[in-house]
Amino acid sequence: MIADNIHQIEVALTAFPQTVRLVAVTKTKPVAMLAEAYAAGSRIFGENKVQEMAEKQPQLPQDIQWHLIGHLQSNKVKYIAPFVSLIHSVDSLKLLQEINKQAAKHNRVIDCLLQIHIAEEETKFGLSAEEARELLHSADVQQLSHIRITGLMGMATNTDDETQIRKEFQGLKQLFDQLGEFRSDNVVFSELSMGMSGDYLIAAEEGSTLVRVGSAIFGNRSYT
Repeated sequence: MIADNIHQIEVALTAFPQTVRLVAVTKTKPVAMLAEAYAAGSRIFGENKVQEMAEKQPQLPQDIQWHLIGHLQSNKVKYIAPFVSLIHSVDSLKLLQEINKQAAKHNRVIDCLLQIHIAEEETKFGLSAEEARELLHSADVQQLSHIRITGLMGMATNTDDETQIRKEFQGLKQLFDQLGEFRSDNVVFSELSMGMSGDYLIAAEEGSTLVRVGSAIFGNRSYT
């Protein structure tokens, strides 16, 4: 089942002019299911929680790219700094500074996306467009040599209204294009992370380069 689901999603994503990569969202899933996804060709796994990622990473092949897609607390960065490929959910200067600090300890440059609040529903996390612009242009960020800001991430409103979802994705793509005009040693936009199991095709139509898909691959999530 997992192999068939991955194949169907990846075939669907080839219809778009831009390269759209599949992030298999593996939160709460056992290592055996991740190994099955790996055998089916998945090489990018997305985890919401640092502890889960840190526990699973040593048990699986080392060519997997691990993406942290959930909210990240500064005091937990150290646990994933040795191996994480991309952090989707950066929402503050403080967090960027901690990622930079921990990456330096491992002589790494860690790629990061700025999380933008695009949904109408209340959420604790995500920058406004103006906050993101200020962060990118700040002298404090320019001094960070062990991080690279490579784009934006956003989550659409949890609704069945496809018109609203599309509007939110369009807005994020417009912001991505605007902010992407600014480049520096550690800011080079190339990734737009938007779209999940219920709306990844709309996201791809609107320019996403990374879709975060869990239940459409693995089935409904277990909370045990």
